[in-house]
Amino acid sequence: MKWLLFLLLPALFIGCAVSKNPERSTFRGLQKGRIKDDTSYIYSLPFAPGKRYRVIQGYFSSMTHKERAAIDFNMKGAKIHAARGGIVVRVKEDGTRGGMNSKYRLDGNMIIIQHNDSTRAGYWHLAPNGAYVNVGDTVQQGQLIGLSGNTGYTSMPHLHFLVWKRTADGQWHQIGTRFRTNKGITYLRPFQRYRNPEKK
Repeated sequence: MKWLLFLLLPALFIGCAVSKNPERSTFRGLQKGRIKDDTSYIYSLPFAPGKRYRVIQGYFSSMTHKERAAIDFNMKGAKIHAARGGIVVRVKEDGTRGGMNSKYRLDGNMIIIQHNDSTRAGYWHLAPNGAYVNVGDTVQQGQLIGLSGNTGYTSMPHLHFLVWKRTADGQWHQIGTRFRTNKGITYLRPFQRYRNPEKK
């Protein structure tokens, strides 16, 4: 399986190190249900209703998310849908290169959407010309916004998704998000497949 190869190869170079970020334990508690959080926004899975994809890397993993509260979905050439409604504040779709070299980092195509509570969601590694929205567009939750790809710092086609909020001192801070899935409302866990239960 390509997704398994994606996971194992970087591990050979990175080893067993994990994040020392104190928030890592909070996310683990949320994922495993040890910490109950019923007030956070419930996101839709960022793909079409009825579709099912595997999470290949989660929050603060021992690979490229060591210091990131981000999620990677194993999506090859798949349609990306807005996990939450808002206003498009940034789009890049002219990148054509990708690979496991930091020189490709700036080639990563992306869409960033600002929500009504001032949080922002980023959708990364889109296909060349793979953005179906423009800066200034208002999008609805579940709306088709782009096409997944393999641009930027990446070893395989996938969707890299994360959410930030601005702290009191003006810094952007990544936050975990829970989703509505076929397994209920939950914080996603690595290696699990999730289906979008929304109606078409």
